Amino acid sequence: MHPPPSAAAMDFSQNSLFGYTEDLQELTIIERPVRRSLKTPEEIERLTVDEDLGDIERAVYLLSAGQDIQGTSVIANLPFLMRQNPAETLRRVLPKVREVLHVAGVEMQLTAAVSFLTILHEESVSIHTYAHSFLQIILLHLEHRDAGVSNAWLETLLSVIEVLPKETLRHEILNPLVSKAQLSQTVQSRLVSCKILGKLTNKFDAHTIKREILPLVKSLCQDVEYEVRSCMCRQLENIAQGIGTDLTKSVVLPELIELSRDEGCSVRLAAFETLVNLLDIFDTDDRSQTILPLVKSFCEKSFKADESILISLSFHLGKLCHGLYGIFTPDQHLRFLEFYKKLCTLGLQQENGHNENQIPPQILEQEKKYTSVRKNCAYNLPAMIVFVDPKNFQLELYSTFFCLCHDPEVPVRYTIAICFYEVSKLLNSGVYLIHKELITLLQDESLEVLDALIDHLPEILELMSTGGESSIQENKLPSLPDLIPALTAAEQRAAASLKWRTHEKLLQKYACLPHIISSDQIYYRFLQRMFTIMMTNKVLPVQKAASRTLCIFLRYNRKQEQRLEVIQKLIEQLGQGKSYWNRLRFLDTCEFIIELFSKSFFCKYFFLPAIELTHDPVANVRMKLCYLLPKVKSTLKIPEDKHLLQQLEMCVRKLLCQEKDKDVLAIVKRTVLELDRMEMSMDAFQNKFYEKDLLDQEKEREELLLLEMEQLEKEKQQEGRPVNEKTFEKKRRDIKTPTALPKSIPIAVPGPSSSTPSASKEIKKSKLIRSQSINNQAFHAKYGNLDKCASKTSTAAYTPSASGLAKTSMISLTDDSFRTRNATSLPPSFSPNTPLPSTSRGTGNSVDPKSSGGKDLPPRKATLKSRKSNP
Repeated sequence: MHPPPSAAAMDFSQNSLFGYTEDLQELTIIERPVRRSLKTPEEIERLTVDEDLGDIERAVYLLSAGQDIQGTSVIANLPFLMRQNPAETLRRVLPKVREVLHVAGVEMQLTAAVSFLTILHEESVSIHTYAHSFLQIILLHLEHRDAGVSNAWLETLLSVIEVLPKETLRHEILNPLVSKAQLSQTVQSRLVSCKILGKLTNKFDAHTIKREILPLVKSLCQDVEYEVRSCMCRQLENIAQGIGTDLTKSVVLPELIELSRDEGCSVRLAAFETLVNLLDIFDTDDRSQTILPLVKSFCEKSFKADESILISLSFHLGKLCHGLYGIFTPDQHLRFLEFYKKLCTLGLQQENGHNENQIPPQILEQEKKYTSVRKNCAYNLPAMIVFVDPKNFQLELYSTFFCLCHDPEVPVRYTIAICFYEVSKLLNSGVYLIHKELITLLQDESLEVLDALIDHLPEILELMSTGGESSIQENKLPSLPDLIPALTAAEQRAAASLKWRTHEKLLQKYACLPHIISSDQIYYRFLQRMFTIMMTNKVLPVQKAASRTLCIFLRYNRKQEQRLEVIQKLIEQLGQGKSYWNRLRFLDTCEFIIELFSKSFFCKYFFLPAIELTHDPVANVRMKLCYLLPKVKSTLKIPEDKHLLQQLEMCVRKLLCQEKDKDVLAIVKRTVLELDRMEMSMDAFQNKFYEKDLLDQEKEREELLLLEMEQLEKEKQQEGRPVNEKTFEKKRRDIKTPTALPKSIPIAVPGPSSSTPSASKEIKKSKLIRSQSINNQAFHAKYGNLDKCASKTSTAAYTPSASGLAKTSMISLTDDSFRTRNATSLPPSFSPNTPLPSTSRGTGNSVDPKSSGGKDLPPRKATLKSRKSNP
């Protein structure tokens, strides 16, 4: 029940009542066509078809006695009939289609053209049969009075020409074309002939082309109508590619020269564009003696001609300068460069502060054309950098590049943002010259510009950070002092807009930052922002993008203390969060952790918090966890992780026995079957899991390297020596490449300093070397002792509740918490009582389902389409 309107809302004044009357009249007018469109019983009877009729009989009946809409439906269904019964369709349906098309309207004609083309592409019948049955119908309607219908049939015919044999083309198309191209025919007929000639050239030999096709081409190039001359001129490119270089020089080039001096502006434009596209065919003499003078004349007259000439010229200028590069004199080279610079600022001199409503429409239209010219200049900037040589960029083109990046029109800045990566690659070591412009585009007020720039943002930042002679990480940031504020401002601007896809893309591209800036800068400027997006943003793809990027930041974080803080936040704020929406995002994060980290890392920190969600009171969370369980199980290794497998099986068993939601129970049953079919990975490499195990081992090696590098940095800082980041970068690249590892060097797990001074000194010297020599046998043969040590702490510290789990695990974490689970050769000072993480790698007790946090709450179902928070 809706509440009654307030007194203020019920206005019974005369003006108000008059307004209500008008509204009612409008509603009456709207309803009238609806009533008139209802069919009478006679019309319904006429539209009714016997249900017992077959497809062919129904099609014949509807084409013979049905209405236009029914006939159009039959023609649209013609490809299906050809697939089902081609013989009967050709014998009974196609003759009826031919009859109907004589008097058909535009819609039926367009439908027929599309259907005929579909039948050709599907190859429902042979080419011979298709030509015999369909070709004449297509040719018959080429000159339809409606231009759209004529173009549709022409497109179908051009596709048919590609597959027809030469004899059929000669008799059915080329011979009739001689009469169709005569001046006595209509303009439309001659235009169609031009396009057919352009397609036919590639189907015949040079002798036939010279004797039968080229005379028609010359005739149409001299046609009295400028439309025909322009159309034929644009087909000369296809004809030149079909007849070869010699005939092109003797026949096509003279025609192009004459057409370039035509009185019609569109004809001259077509001739110019064709010449530019054919530059590769002509030799140096033709380019310097014939084409270059024509191009110079065309450019000189372009400012006096229509703006459309300037638009085309600016679009082809890069290709033109590239094609004529070898024949320019220094003066000509400078002249074309100055011409390009002039086009880049065309229309900017006329900028004023007047309101657009006060500017005449003619001026507005002219400004739009000038904007198109500058946009084309931005598109051609990479080609012009090659033209002047990248070494001369600062002297010749930097000011032009600066103007394009600060252009007042968005399309220009959008285009330069697209080209920014190409410009960066061309400048190579000179990429530092455009640092400021990168910041400018990142801070652009238009999100379209930002969206275009971030497509290649990782590659651009990589070039920026490694450009020049120095690529050491300490020297990266000073070269980009405003990069971090610009990136954060860009993200906040995207987040504040409604364009969530741009925001999602930007967050995905942020994954490159660990290779660009330092770990501390990411931690203090970006990591917390990723958490905020995951917790507060309302768009699911954006939240997932933030989650994955946060996992990558965690993957390359260089400080153990920061890593542990991030892990603790993930478990407490997401995995144990009050909102079920946050717990769903925690499961998404677990999926990314499985993808990006080693199996041991996931089992150590996220395995137990993840399976604890089997007791979640919200059905959607339990449902999502069920989908994730096969991936969770894939992180286990037998026999080492047998205790974790038992806990997983216990949770699944409890779900099977106690789950009350029918949808979740159905998914649990399917998941159980999938889990039973899974083969567990063993400690030793197996053939079927070899590639996955090798990749997992490489991830473990990288995680171990992070620990060793952190320890080495601390030791060097204590000794007062600078840290060489280049060594770390090189080792990380080497680790990513699978190599044959030595099998005789044991692993040394980083731990407390040895009590023997000489041994401690030896360890300091060999940390980096040893991190490269971790081998398969050493990894898998030496898990036992470390797990025994872990079990003493794990068994005592573990409590089944999720909150207790997080607290005890965070308290017991030490600097070794990223240590691999496999070593027996421990330093002398290693004590079995050293506290280790309690969330994995031990013989901890199985999860007690009865002690779970949500045991007293009845399971509540929240559908996947709804978002119920704070269950």
